[in-house]
Amino acid sequence: MSTRKVGQIVLKNSAVFLCDIQEKFSSQIQYFPQIVEVASRMFRAAKTLDMPVIATEQYPKGLGLTVPEIGLDRSEDEVHAKTCFSMILPQVEKKLQDLDIKSVILCGIETQACVQQTTLDLLERNIDVHVIADACSSRSMVDRMYAFERMRQSGAFITTSEAMMLQLLKDAKHPKFKECQKLIMTSAPDSGLLPARGS
Repeated sequence: MSTRKVGQIVLKNSAVFLCDIQEKFSSQIQYFPQIVEVASRMFRAAKTLDMPVIATEQYPKGLGLTVPEIGLDRSEDEVHAKTCFSMILPQVEKKLQDLDIKSVILCGIETQACVQQTTLDLLERNIDVHVIADACSSRSMVDRMYAFERMRQSGAFITTSEAMMLQLLKDAKHPKFKECQKLIMTSAPDSGLLPARGS
């Protein structure tokens, strides 16, 4: 068997990270409503598949809370306030170790800031990172697209929400397939990825 990392993912040791998808960013981030919709799909898929979910909020006193459209239940879901440009807080790192997490599926904003720094910190800890391109954005499309390339150069896997859901399920016979299928029956909304790649 090859030892080369190809980005395979196993449910039992994977987690979904939601990075700083907050109210005050709504008017500044490119394609914000579309990013929220796709991140919400990933959150719902994680819940359906009984995957751990960790969310962070950058300086929530000033930037507000995670937008309600994501679907977080603050009485049940793990949400951490932060000021640093990484989700890898001490309590998050402990959770990763306790759950023996090997792969993180990452959604959020901004791509060139907290998403990128979180990715690099996870890669340094030998944790695979799957960045959901249609669930990550920035104020600038230039920053967004170059951040994807920077993370790919460092060893992250850049993918889409639908591709990731199917990769998690692996088989149409999966007992949760029909529930997850409902999340992808309608294609993810356009968030400007193709025009940006072609420019």
